[in-house]
Amino acid sequence: MLKSHEGAQVDIIDRLPTPFGLVRSGVAPDHPETKIVVNQFSRVAANGSCSFFGNVTLGRDISLSELRKTYHVVVLAYGAESDRSLGIPGEDLKGIHSAREFVWWYNGHPDMCDLSPDLKNTESAVILGQGNVALDVARILLRCKTELATTDIADYALDALRGSTIRKVHLVGRRGPVQAACTAKELREILGLKNVRICINEADLATSPADEEEMRNSRIQRRVYELLSKAASVHKDNSYSDQKELHFVFFRRPIKFIPSENGSTVGAVQLEKTALKGDEVTGKQVAVGTGEFEDLKCGFAFRQKQRSCAKFERQSPEQRVRDNHCGIRVVRGRMVKERTNWDRCDKSPLCGRNSG
Repeated sequence: MLKSHEGAQVDIIDRLPTPFGLVRSGVAPDHPETKIVVNQFSRVAANGSCSFFGNVTLGRDISLSELRKTYHVVVLAYGAESDRSLGIPGEDLKGIHSAREFVWWYNGHPDMCDLSPDLKNTESAVILGQGNVALDVARILLRCKTELATTDIADYALDALRGSTIRKVHLVGRRGPVQAACTAKELREILGLKNVRICINEADLATSPADEEEMRNSRIQRRVYELLSKAASVHKDNSYSDQKELHFVFFRRPIKFIPSENGSTVGAVQLEKTALKGDEVTGKQVAVGTGEFEDLKCGFAFRQKQRSCAKFERQSPEQRVRDNHCGIRVVRGRMVKERTNWDRCDKSPLCGRNSG
């Protein structure tokens, strides 16, 4: 905006006292190369036409209406920081956290510094999901703590991880290895952990004609599948004193969390075996239940689900902040809205410019 509009004054407002958002609280501490982007952000913030106002909460300290009266343009770029429930029984048991909560915890986010996850009373953890965030969580749990000590991980998190008794981590996905949502770079990193044995059911690596078609159309999916196939056939050195295991569990979906004997903490997650079926609308392969169930024991679990955006005001359609429950429609991958007295995005370089 500063480059495109000479003379523009830009104010950045954040509810936290510190800038940089997800770079600070979302990027794993063992990924310093990704955090280098803060240097670029700092150069922008050093511009005399840019100001940062921290510790200001929209909806509490100032309203959206007040912002719109004060500025010519208001850009809401706060992301989606709230978790949605999986909607399955037992989700409120102790020992179950969202991946976001855990990531914020080990990155020192002030909202989660008191999370205090219990890592000392179980050997097995289950992570629902196989995307990059799931891999981040698994890697932090399994990585050698002397290596983590060289990163900028929160001190209290490092102390807790040093006392962790978790030795097995299960990454559970609804679909197969071809559809795993992670990137090759993230997958290659976790597969390369020296003290971790990779466990994959070779039967899950069998591919269908539809799988082959997906891999022909996506180099990323093909590379991810190749890495998983190679990892399943490699036998790592088992001489490490701190040997741990990472299990990739495919074709399973969570049905419910089962309490342990004390009735208050998680003891297992019930999974339903799935099969892939082509969707009539999208043509993509979707997971459908088979009616076969199994219990996977664990004393610690992470759920991953779509996040939701904060809602600041409930006013007229053009004034309210939208999320997936407030009217956003996705058309061919783009978010659209009904017509109002506000200019459409494709007619102006500034989305949301008030035409008066």
